[in-house]
Amino acid sequence: MLKELIRDIPDFPKEGIIFKDITPVLQNPAGLKEVVDKFSERYANQKVDVIVGAEARGFLFGPAVAINLGAGFVPVRKPGKLPYETASMTYDLEYGTDTLEIHKDAVKAGDNVLMMDDLLATGGTMAASCELVESLGGKITGCAFLIELGFLNGKDKLSKYDIFSLLQY
Repeated sequence: MLKELIRDIPDFPKEGIIFKDITPVLQNPAGLKEVVDKFSERYANQKVDVIVGAEARGFLFGPAVAINLGAGFVPVRKPGKLPYETASMTYDLEYGTDTLEIHKDAVKAGDNVLMMDDLLATGGTMAASCELVESLGGKITGCAFLIELGFLNGKDKLSKYDIFSLLQY
């Protein structure tokens, strides 16, 4: 059912890219519940202290799964969006760089951390997010995605982590 709810948007955000639009999943109560339930079931028997979600679509499923797992939720954001002391990580994009930040007290040393985002493409955002969490002493228990674009080989940058994707393209 979930694949039927993913909408392809050609030439977005630029020509030649087919954007995988997840908003129909979010609009569909059964689809949204299925995503949250599948993630929750997958990690129910693992000790997860906190879920970390990358801006912005990582915020969509992470909090609901965190509630189901009895865990907290921590956002990783673009620079200047978090009000307290932050740790930051700059990473390479295909054309340029980007930076992510996390509150310095968001993850405690030894915390078991599940990383979540909507999409695994080249893996850069998630690899930087994982590095931020590990710099605070967190232990990555896994990286979970709604969609994985396998042809972009994002798993290569995340090879030391357990990767779980609900949908593969």
